[in-house]
Amino acid sequence: MIRADLYTPDEGEGPWPVVVMGGGWCYVKELIMPEYAQYFLREGVAALIFDYRHLGASDGEPRQHLDPWKQIADYRSAVDAVSYLDTYEGVLDPERIAVWGISYSGGHVLAVGALDWRVKCIISQIPVIEGWYNSMRAHGSVGFRELTALIHEERRNRYLTGKHGTIPHSGDPKTEVVTWPHPETKPVFMKIKETTAPRHEHYSTIASTELVWSYDVRPFLPRILDTPTLMIVAEGDDLTMWEREIPAFGEIATAKKKLFVQQKSTHMSMYSNMSHLEVAAREAAAWLRQWLVDPYQ
Repeated sequence: MIRADLYTPDEGEGPWPVVVMGGGWCYVKELIMPEYAQYFLREGVAALIFDYRHLGASDGEPRQHLDPWKQIADYRSAVDAVSYLDTYEGVLDPERIAVWGISYSGGHVLAVGALDWRVKCIISQIPVIEGWYNSMRAHGSVGFRELTALIHEERRNRYLTGKHGTIPHSGDPKTEVVTWPHPETKPVFMKIKETTAPRHEHYSTIASTELVWSYDVRPFLPRILDTPTLMIVAEGDDLTMWEREIPAFGEIATAKKKLFVQQKSTHMSMYSNMSHLEVAAREAAAWLRQWLVDPYQ
């Protein structure tokens, strides 16, 4: 079972437009997304924030297993819930559904928006576009050799034993092999875990890291024909690689699109620096208002 939290605006009454929100690598629904959601609520847009299978409050074994294509399916299941469950009748408007994603899920929502006719608006923030390139570029030649060797060995062991090996989400690549070799990431996530997201676990299955290498959302971009799409990129982002993000924006087919490059920001400052988070959140909130609120008033 996939579990979610629903946030509704304090003022007015439904049915409200709704933005479906899923997190990035090893996220749980309490991790930074409620902070973004507060800006959307002020515009009269509800937020449905869910945990993927295998993570947080949702069911699924092995724990901490991240399959991007199953996560994309979980996004669509959340859209199903808004569209078809009587629970939300009169509360959420199934004709006004947006999807929002950040980092890994920033790529997911581009695929979801391309595939799902019910999605009327897309917000993709600092997205992973092409997983293999992202991993190779982040690790560099020597680090990528070490990661490749670990993945190959774990695959052999998993076949022989049936058990999944695990790998840290992030850390110091000089001392350990991790999925994302950026030392600044772990302190940010650990602080959030200690304060608002205790279900966060800072590791995944090693198979999750291998699955990154088959992840590429570029084939979906020409299929976004008429869905308003906002992409938010951090200036100089070398975690999800803005040199892949900006060309990917150009491949999105719709003319109803906007690229916002957040100046003097980084990938992680959109989690750790509330003033940077606010800039991105306000930009996203304005996009939701433009396409899901104003035309219906």
